[in-house]
Amino acid sequence: MSLEQELRNLIKGGVSTDPKTLDHYSRDWSLFQVIPKLVVFPKDTEDIQALVKWGKLSLTARAAGTDMSGGPLGEGVIMDFTKYINKLKEVGSDFAIVEPGMYYRDFEKEVARYGLLFPSYTASKSLCAIGGMVANNAGGEKSLTYGKTERWVKEIKMVCADGEEHTFSAEHHDDPYSKQIYALCTNNYALLQSAKPKVSKNSAGYALWNVIDKEKNIFDMTQLITGSQGTLGIITEVTLKLVRPKEHSALLVLMIDQKHFGDLGKIILKTLEFKPESLESYDDHTFKIAVKYLPSMIRSMGAGNLISLGLQFLPEVWMAMTGGIPKIILVAEFTGDSEEEIYQKARAAESDIKPFGIRTHIAKNDQEESKYWTIRRQSFKLLTDHSHGQRTLPFIDDIVVNPEHLPEFLPRLQEIMSHYDLTFTIAGHAGDGNFHIIPLDKIGDQKLKTIVPELSEKVFDLVAEYKGSLTGEHNDGLVRTPYLNKMFSPEVLQLFAEVKKIFDPKNIFNPGKKTGETLDYEVKHIDLDPTRHW
Repeated sequence: MSLEQELRNLIKGGVSTDPKTLDHYSRDWSLFQVIPKLVVFPKDTEDIQALVKWGKLSLTARAAGTDMSGGPLGEGVIMDFTKYINKLKEVGSDFAIVEPGMYYRDFEKEVARYGLLFPSYTASKSLCAIGGMVANNAGGEKSLTYGKTERWVKEIKMVCADGEEHTFSAEHHDDPYSKQIYALCTNNYALLQSAKPKVSKNSAGYALWNVIDKEKNIFDMTQLITGSQGTLGIITEVTLKLVRPKEHSALLVLMIDQKHFGDLGKIILKTLEFKPESLESYDDHTFKIAVKYLPSMIRSMGAGNLISLGLQFLPEVWMAMTGGIPKIILVAEFTGDSEEEIYQKARAAESDIKPFGIRTHIAKNDQEESKYWTIRRQSFKLLTDHSHGQRTLPFIDDIVVNPEHLPEFLPRLQEIMSHYDLTFTIAGHAGDGNFHIIPLDKIGDQKLKTIVPELSEKVFDLVAEYKGSLTGEHNDGLVRTPYLNKMFSPEVLQLFAEVKKIFDPKNIFNPGKKTGETLDYEVKHIDLDPTRHW
């Protein structure tokens, strides 16, 4: 009996070995291709339990497939959750219970009906799904104020290696996995606290340092599972805490040209003094593509009146025509309970930033704010869809250093990148010192197998020098797992390996992520297919 037939007899959901299906699931938004043996569409928790107990091939959970690290790629069975395990089960006064395959855009609409918001949404919120957000410990534009997904996960249900569904939370830790992790964290408490990255955002490694809070007397396994990238078990349900967002917001736009680019770090620090809820950025290349493909941009805004929205972009079109495009644009959002409060904050920040000599602008209305947010949120998709003849290369795409180091760090980073014949685009969460640097290169370039590890080594060494993180929110995946020794000591890496063994003694859950992957494997699976549309 074939494996396909075996699985068809085992589960209620679908099974496919169709070449087109396998090809689709062999890629995410990263620069890799890993071809699986089968793709399954589990219908419920019973199907997941049956697959885990079957255990003949590795199991890799996948939601929307927008991961940029190669996280949902595997050589065994890919499990797609978006087809069936995608329901919003309950919404309470400040929480929601949701399945991992639900798209965030649908989740956001539903909880908004109750006046609620999940504040750790990503820039790609129109494309991603809940499972990937939890698996990666995702962050976004509001993480500056609200923190990342780890802060908002209350409870996780997960099928573990024993084939049973377990509940993990600050109130649930009687299972054998929790007991072993408690002992590991207690026995190595000082080592783990010293290993905790000293930045506001981190998705690298297993967050063992967050599991025990001695001051509050809390032991919470969700802090480990969130961000574990599907390597410890298969998540079936998540309870997320929600907030009621502020009613009013004002947007201060800071346009930094090449002449003032060296002041970027200082400008960010000055803006942070005024406590914006978000401080985001995107560069001139992203800006040019947005203007060039204006109709698709407007459609992505859900435009009802194309003409009025097109008029909103006239200043940007004029800048593009006259060569006055800024090198980088910062977008600072101030929120509050009244219009007077938010505009007072924005004007005060603008006044203190004026001495830098850069152009500033306070958005006049919601439509004008929307255009700036759309460019930022769609930045990676804009590059992917419209960089014809070139491909996006997310491999140094999620670095973090503390903002106070940016005036020194950014020039050194630019110097490193200047030695490579690549176009680099920059967007990200400037307030957290979290930058998404996306090189562009021609499709099928064989030199990538040399450039990717060489440039990664140099950039990650620089990040480590400033005690930063290799990944603030995109996680390790195939692209960064080989470099975790830049951040963590051999003793801490050994603890990561012990965590993996506790939860996954047979190494069937998404192997090669977080532990075990080699640089050779990463380079071997860089996708150079010249026929692929990027």
